[in-house]
Amino acid sequence: MLFEFSDEHGELRRTVRNFLEKDSDEKRVRELMASEQGYDPASWSRMAEELGIVGLIVSERHGGAGFGMVELAIVAEEMGRVLLCAPYLSSAVLATSALELAADEAAQNEILPKLASGEATGTLAFSEVASPWDLSAIAMAAESNGGAFQLSGEKTYVLDGCVASEIVVAARVDGELALFRVAGDASGLSREALPPLDPTRKLAALRFERTPAMRISSGDATRGLERALERAIVALTAEQLGGAQRVLDMATDYAKTRFQFGRPIGSFQVIKHQCADMLVEVEFARSAVYNAAFASEEDPKSASIAAWMAKSYCSEAYLDAANRNIQIHGGMGFTWEHSAHLFFKRAKASEVLFGSPSFYRERMAASLGFGAAQSRSR
Repeated sequence: MLFEFSDEHGELRRTVRNFLEKDSDEKRVRELMASEQGYDPASWSRMAEELGIVGLIVSERHGGAGFGMVELAIVAEEMGRVLLCAPYLSSAVLATSALELAADEAAQNEILPKLASGEATGTLAFSEVASPWDLSAIAMAAESNGGAFQLSGEKTYVLDGCVASEIVVAARVDGELALFRVAGDASGLSREALPPLDPTRKLAALRFERTPAMRISSGDATRGLERALERAIVALTAEQLGGAQRVLDMATDYAKTRFQFGRPIGSFQVIKHQCADMLVEVEFARSAVYNAAFASEEDPKSASIAAWMAKSYCSEAYLDAANRNIQIHGGMGFTWEHSAHLFFKRAKASEVLFGSPSFYRERMAASLGFGAAQSRSR
């Protein structure tokens, strides 16, 4: 597949990078990751109003910019580069995608403009403890009483679940998956922040006790949710690419300026090999991410495989690059004051978010006609 970016794509990247370098420097990241809310509402409004990236992939008829996955990958890559603390993946990607791909028109008309404008933030609650990232394992069932619905049960690993004002919940009705809208302040809903591995991204457990919910989908929403999750996976892999490139830059810059025995440490063969291996990983990750982004628009038949492949590779590449960056920095790289550990924690948490590399390798193997046992043995 030919990855060809336009001048407009380049301008989008420059605009987003310039904004984030000023609005999401390391000092700001550390302030926000230590806060309970986890993001700055004023900055979120600016991203919505000045840049228009909060509604980037929302259709124009619903108040968004109407762009596609290539543009989303560019924006997410720049966000991963600075460890942005904001509900972008949860609200601007997951929630909006679930609504556009699986919800009914009335819900789209009411909720999407609020999310695109930044007036509200949303999230998708689908993961359950038994099998967190497998849609077929969703067991929560909605109770119907005279046409009204109530939800009881628990969702876990909900991105920005403690702050979202619009919660889209996946639950079953007569065995089929359906989407439900739950207000952030609904009765019977309790939200608990989960202990973070990555302090720059907030996760929550949501508990529902006969919580009022409005059904916003008709028929089985499984395929729509699968496609929404694939969008989120592509965005996450683009984040991973941005982070991997950043730690590569950090490592090479340090290797040029840190002197040992009267010469820069980058002149030593072991450091050269470390940096060279990181470069290869980053460039392969770049190809995987751009392939997934372009495939989602130009080759829908291979979009799922491309997304799974990118998630499998980028998760391991980012984690390895972040680890090598700490090694190259030596003792300083292990300290709280240095940002290397923040990228390592983001890399480790992102590795398992939405499913581990082995989870997606097994999916790819199954789609190609191999059994699970065969895929594990290869």
